[in-house]
Amino acid sequence: SCTMCCSALEIAELKKPAGPLCGNCRVGGGCKIYSERPQVCRDFECEWLTRRDLPRQLRPDLVGTILMEDADSDEYRAVCAPEKPMAWRHPLVFAHLLALAKSGRTVVAKAGLLSWRIYASGEWGPTV
Repeated sequence: SCTMCCSALEIAELKKPAGPLCGNCRVGGGCKIYSERPQVCRDFECEWLTRRDLPRQLRPDLVGTILMEDADSDEYRAVCAPEKPMAWRHPLVFAHLLALAKSGRTVVAKAGLLSWRIYASGEWGPTV
């Protein structure tokens, strides 16, 4: 029933920019073109789906943040819902991101065109 990836993420194959809801999305009901959806949609799985150790409170539509591995880099990302650009600062989300930064991962939070790097020290700042 979570459809946050259908709004927060860009889907070039559908000419859908990050932000607006995909025209094929039924809120709370999934994808209208599920059996014919683009390969990028078939391949995408957020961390909440793949990591069974994450608490229910980190479900993207509940906390306003999609936790994900970036396929094009070695970054771990928190992509915020357009209407909640600072959702990555939620205590549960930030604690998760900080733990990953402390483990040596490059951790980035994104909100639209803005992005912040989270450091192992707990500090954070804009990316360049």
